[in-house]
Amino acid sequence: MKTFLIHTVISFVVAYQFFQRTDWLSYHARSAGGIFMLAFAVLWITTLLYNRAYFRKMPKAIFFILYILKEIFVANLRIAYDILKPRYAINPAVLAVPLDAKDDLSITLLACVVALTPGSIALDVRQDRRVLYVHMLYIDDDLDKAKHQIKHGFERRILELTT
Repeated sequence: MKTFLIHTVISFVVAYQFFQRTDWLSYHARSAGGIFMLAFAVLWITTLLYNRAYFRKMPKAIFFILYILKEIFVANLRIAYDILKPRYAINPAVLAVPLDAKDDLSITLLACVVALTPGSIALDVRQDRRVLYVHMLYIDDDLDKAKHQIKHGFERRILELTT
């Protein structure tokens, strides 16, 4: 994970410096994205020499980002639909989600992802780091299903990236 973040920053700096020193290529989103991806690809290929786990985690990181975007989109649609209806279908609850994640990075990332998803927010982590308390607006009379969605949707993917 640390290598991924370092490579992202280096690729951004390379793309920025490229456009600061180049007159022959105009700056727009397509060219900036292309230079960023080229620099990132070069760094990604060179990691074969020193870090093989990077190649296993990179596709997982991409699928994790796509999964988060899908969940945010679906939650936004659900809230928009609920707002447009004459009556609200909100059924709020506070869940105590047991955690498999033990390190600070995984727990913080999980709390941030839960907070990004509309209709839910991470409230607190128990002192022993075994339970995350989450407030959700839409619980369909099955608390275990909502806990399962957090544990096997978000937490499982985060643990694949951070361990």
